[in-house]
Amino acid sequence: MATSFSANTTQPPARWSQIGFFTIVILFNICLNAQVLTVGLAYFYNPQWWNVHVWLVRGYGGLSLILLLWVYLVPFSRRVRSLTVSMPVLLGLQFLTIHLKSPLPLGVLHPLIGFTLFSVSTTLVHRVQRVIFPKSDDESDAS
Repeated sequence: MATSFSANTTQPPARWSQIGFFTIVILFNICLNAQVLTVGLAYFYNPQWWNVHVWLVRGYGGLSLILLLWVYLVPFSRRVRSLTVSMPVLLGLQFLTIHLKSPLPLGVLHPLIGFTLFSVSTTLVHRVQRVIFPKSDDESDAS
């Protein structure tokens, strides 16, 4: 019994949109990691690194809004959508803890929200990766 394979190896448009989304999620994570590095460099080494830190924060803040719009244009699970929605919310809370003048010391929450943001964005990378590149049953049996 012969199996015929199609010469057309193009992917559906939704798949390419998911791959684009995945690329932006990875870029978000890279900016987030670089931002943590630059804040450390600014604090411990040279205050000039603070400018790089600010631009990285603005960059991944913008990326989070792009991802927020994109996640509703492409078919994704509710879990991926909720993780994506939580990123701009966490960024907004982090912004408020630094810039809101309050008698309560809200600044203490800033790093905690940052760790939560890192956890959410890393989880999002792994969730989207599983959607785009699912493991076959053969691979999971071999491990």
